[in-house]
Amino acid sequence: MKTLKEKILKLKKEKNAIILAHYYQEPAIQEIADYVGDSLGLSQEAAKAKAAIILFAGVHFMAETAKILNPNKKVILPDLKAGCSLAESCPPHIFKKFIDAHPNHIVITYVNCSAEIKALSHIVCTSSNAVKIVESVPEKIPIIFAPDKNLGNYINQKTGRKMVLWDGSCVVHEAFSLDKLIALHKKHPEAKIIAHPESETHILATASYIGSTSEMIDYVKTSPYNKFIIATEAGILFKAQQEVPEKVLIPAPSYEDNTCACSECGFMKMNTLQKVYDCLLNESPEIIVPNDIRKKALVPIERMLELSK
Repeated sequence: MKTLKEKILKLKKEKNAIILAHYYQEPAIQEIADYVGDSLGLSQEAAKAKAAIILFAGVHFMAETAKILNPNKKVILPDLKAGCSLAESCPPHIFKKFIDAHPNHIVITYVNCSAEIKALSHIVCTSSNAVKIVESVPEKIPIIFAPDKNLGNYINQKTGRKMVLWDGSCVVHEAFSLDKLIALHKKHPEAKIIAHPESETHILATASYIGSTSEMIDYVKTSPYNKFIIATEAGILFKAQQEVPEKVLIPAPSYEDNTCACSECGFMKMNTLQKVYDCLLNESPEIIVPNDIRKKALVPIERMLELSK
C-alpha cells in the first residue's frame, strides 16, 4: 500500500508538476516540496519554474504571485481559504482612495497583499529585500508603504525615511507577548532573540538579530551562539532545526495559552498532505488572476526581482 507521500511524488512526476512550499507549512508538506523558502525565494522559484503545473503550498497571495509570473501555467492551491490577515487588512477600493489622498508618492507594497493591491503599486518587496528596495528610490521622492505598518516602521528606522504607512498588520507577528518573552529569556539568558520585522517595535527592540525567514535561518546556521528564541511563525523551526540539529531553537511565546505556547498561522496550517494530494489529483482549486490585473501587477513584481538580483 503506497503512502500518501509516495502517491504525491508519483502524481507529481506524471503530471509534470512542481511543489513550492513556504517555511510555515507543516513538516510533512515541506518534506515533499521541490523548494521550501520565504516569499522572495518562492517568487524567484516561481519565475523560473519549468513545470506545467505549480502546486503552491502556502497562502492565496503567494499562489497569485506565481500565477502573475506564469500566466500559461496551471497554478493550484490545496485550500482556497488559506488567506492572510495582513493581505485582508488592505482592501483595494480603500487603498486606492489612500493613494489618491497622497499624490506624487511612489507606492511600495509588501508581497503579502492581493493581486489588486500589487496592480496599484510601483514596486513590490519582501522582508528580505524591503530595505534595499526602499533605498533604491531617491530620497526626494515620497513613499507610501503598505500593508504592514510594523515592517514599514522598521524600514523607516533603518533608512531614516518617513514613508507614509498603511495601518495593516499580521495577527501572527502581533501575537507575541513581551512579558512572556522576557520571562522566557530569564529562563534562557544565554539565548539570542531573533525576530521577523513584521513583529511589533517593542518585540524588535529585544532582538539581537532582525531578518526575513530565510535570513533568520542563515543567521542561526552561521552564528557562534547555540541557543535562540525565535519570534516568527513556528513553522520555521522544522527547517531551521534540520540545518542546525545541534542547536537549541525555542519559539517565542504568544499571548494565547495554546498547546505549543508559540505563534502559528492558522491560514498556513489549512493545507494538509491529504489536501496536497487531492489538489494534485484533481488539478484544483486553480488560481485565476484576471488578465488586466495580472499585467499591471506583473510590472512591480518584475521590478522587485530585477532589484533583488
